[in-house]
Amino acid sequence: MTTLFPSVGLVTDSTGYLPAETVARHGIDVVALVLVADGEQHIEGELAQDQVPGILRRAKKLGTSRPSPAEFLLAYRRAAERGCEQILSIHLSSELSGTVEAAVLAATRSPIPVEVVDSRSIGMAMGFGVLTAAEMVEDGAGAAEAGVAARRRAEDATLTFCVESLDYLRKGGRIGGAAAFFGTALSIKPLLGIDDGHIEPVAKVRTSTRAIKEMVDRSVAAAEACGERGCEIAVHQLDAELRADEVVEALRVRCPAGTPVEVYPLGPVAACHVGPGTTAVVVSPRP
Repeated sequence: MTTLFPSVGLVTDSTGYLPAETVARHGIDVVALVLVADGEQHIEGELAQDQVPGILRRAKKLGTSRPSPAEFLLAYRRAAERGCEQILSIHLSSELSGTVEAAVLAATRSPIPVEVVDSRSIGMAMGFGVLTAAEMVEDGAGAAEAGVAARRRAEDATLTFCVESLDYLRKGGRIGGAAAFFGTALSIKPLLGIDDGHIEPVAKVRTSTRAIKEMVDRSVAAAEACGERGCEIAVHQLDAELRADEVVEALRVRCPAGTPVEVYPLGPVAACHVGPGTTAVVVSPRP
C-alpha cells in the first residue's frame, strides 16, 4: 500500500534533471547547483535551456558551484517540518562535485537522521535511482533500504555520451581517463562514459556519425542484457535536438519491445563540463 505521507523525506540535487512534474508528484526536494560563467552565477533550473549553449560558448571562464551545507540544512528542516522522521539525500558522484560533502556536513546538524547516498553517477543514471527510492518510501521503506536500492540502480545504469569537443572537459578538470584522448587528431570524436563515478573513455572514432552509431549499438546491447528485468532509457542532449531525435528513433526500433525511451535536457552544470552538441544515453535496468 502506498503511503500518502511518507515518513522519509527525499532530497536530491539538480543534476538528476528530473522533470518538474515528476519532482512535484513524488514530493522530492531538489537543491540546485550553480553554473558560473565569467563570474556570473546561473542557478540550475532558473536558466532557460535555449540560453545555455550561448552562455557556454561566449564565456572565457567557466565553472560550477556546489550547494552550500546551509542550503541542504534548509531542505532537511523542511522535511522535518512536514513530519518526516528520516531523510534520504541522493546526489551526483563525489568524483564530479563536492555536493555529497556538503550534504554530509548538513546532515550533522539536521533535526532528523539523514542517509546521504553518493550515486557515483549523474543525469538520469542518478535520476532513475531517485525515482526508485521515491516509490519505495511511498510504499513504507526506510531511508537506509531505499538508499541501497537507489545506489544499486544508479550503479547498474550504463551512461555513454558523445561530445563535440574535449575542450570543456579539459577546462573543467573532470577528465578522468578521458585524458588519454588529448593530443589525438582533431578529427577524433570520443565516446565517453561514467565508470564508478569517473569520466572514462569508451571508444574513439573518426566522425560524429560513427560515434553516435557506436553509442546506440552499446546502448542497445545494454538494454538487451537486461533480459526479462527490462529497463528504462533516457536520452540527454544540449543543442543537439536533431541528433537526439535520431538516437531516440534508433533505440525505439532496435531495443526490446516496450522499452520506454524518453528525451531529457542536459542542464547547465553538466553541460559546463561537456559542452554544447553533447548527446548522452542512459540505460537503467529496472530494480
